[in-house]
Amino acid sequence: MGGVAAIAKAAGFRVTGSDLNVYPPMSTQLEALGIELIQGYGPQQLNLRPDIVVVGNALSRGSPVIEAMLDRGMAYTSGPLWLAEQVLREKHVIAVAGTHGKTTTTAMLCWILEDAGLAPGFLIGGVPGNFDTTARLGTGRFFVIEADEYDTAFFDKRAKFVHYRPRTAVLNNLEFDHADIYPDMAAIRRQFNQLLRTVPGAGRVIVNGQDVELATTLSLGCWTPRETFGLDKADWTARIATGSAGNRFEVLLQGTRVAEVNWPLLGEHNVMNALAAMAAARHAGVPPEQAARSLNAFRGVKRRMEVRGVINEITVYDDFAHHPTAIETTLRGLRARVGGARIVAVLEARSNTMKLGVHSAHLAPAFAPADKTWFLNSPDLGWDLRGAVTSLGERAHFAANVDALVKGIAADSRPGDHIVVMSNGGFGGLHEKLLTALRAPK
Repeated sequence: MGGVAAIAKAAGFRVTGSDLNVYPPMSTQLEALGIELIQGYGPQQLNLRPDIVVVGNALSRGSPVIEAMLDRGMAYTSGPLWLAEQVLREKHVIAVAGTHGKTTTTAMLCWILEDAGLAPGFLIGGVPGNFDTTARLGTGRFFVIEADEYDTAFFDKRAKFVHYRPRTAVLNNLEFDHADIYPDMAAIRRQFNQLLRTVPGAGRVIVNGQDVELATTLSLGCWTPRETFGLDKADWTARIATGSAGNRFEVLLQGTRVAEVNWPLLGEHNVMNALAAMAAARHAGVPPEQAARSLNAFRGVKRRMEVRGVINEITVYDDFAHHPTAIETTLRGLRARVGGARIVAVLEARSNTMKLGVHSAHLAPAFAPADKTWFLNSPDLGWDLRGAVTSLGERAHFAANVDALVKGIAADSRPGDHIVVMSNGGFGGLHEKLLTALRAPK
């Protein structure tokens, strides 16, 4: 919603907005743009008498501002629909969808198009290292958007991405997630099938050729030419250099070498993201060799294995992983890079799906690449976290609050450790608290 606000401001609208908790980096970005921020969801914000209220999906019936909006008969819409009608209608939209890797792939694609001089507009659900903002209107014909399958608004329970009508659609992967709104995998597949129904026959679908769930989704109907990507047996494949942990690889198109990437990112998952981005960029007119040169200068995305500090030879990372597959993939990538060095993982089970315990049976295997894992075992979690990870044995440690976590991790740390902090939220400021504790003499 902050990104939508920034784009609206750039398009010439006067924009105000509110949130329950307004904090950086989004708050500082919006303030710098001259967008007025209001703390909380009180009805008084409507005293400005806006021409239209753009409602985010965090708000529901019963919220004071929503009830006041409805009682006063004010015009309202959703963020995705406003964007579709006001910005995307005349653009070549490139939408990046999937359970994992959306933000990174979107950021890669934006940078490739930017480096090619195409000045794309974009809306990214994270802070890309090659740009100083998460969203912009752009001056070119392309608009790249991170296409989320979460529901649109309290009055529109379709996935956000059905509004975007992309000409190029990237499908990274598909797993069960968002258990708070989707009852089963079939419900998510139906939403992705709705997305496929909006891609024109003259467009392109870029799809992970290794993903079984995506293959099932495509079998429900696809009316657009498609290209596949994967580590093998796909249109776009990669040949990863031995011992490189994925930071150096050749790109092959239909078996023919077309480019080589040499970058700081690691892991097979990022190789897959790169293949998807290059395939989509090619549909936008950027040759693979040129796209690879751009990726060599790609700076990643904040909170995706972002190094927050190195203290006494102990490296602390911040990572957004909050699904067992993403957790395991991230840790495997790090293991490939650091070899036998000790990896310490730290998890806050914060996502709605995690809070429901849907993935509890898959947690322990996900942390197998780590030497030790610390869990925030909040009293209000609602399910037996300790019981779910008993197979980790003495490698699992628990704390009831952030301060106790920091104390335990700092006391146990040793030079050469790699500490990966995983959460889709702020984790109570754990990163800075841990760095401060590591600086203190033991």
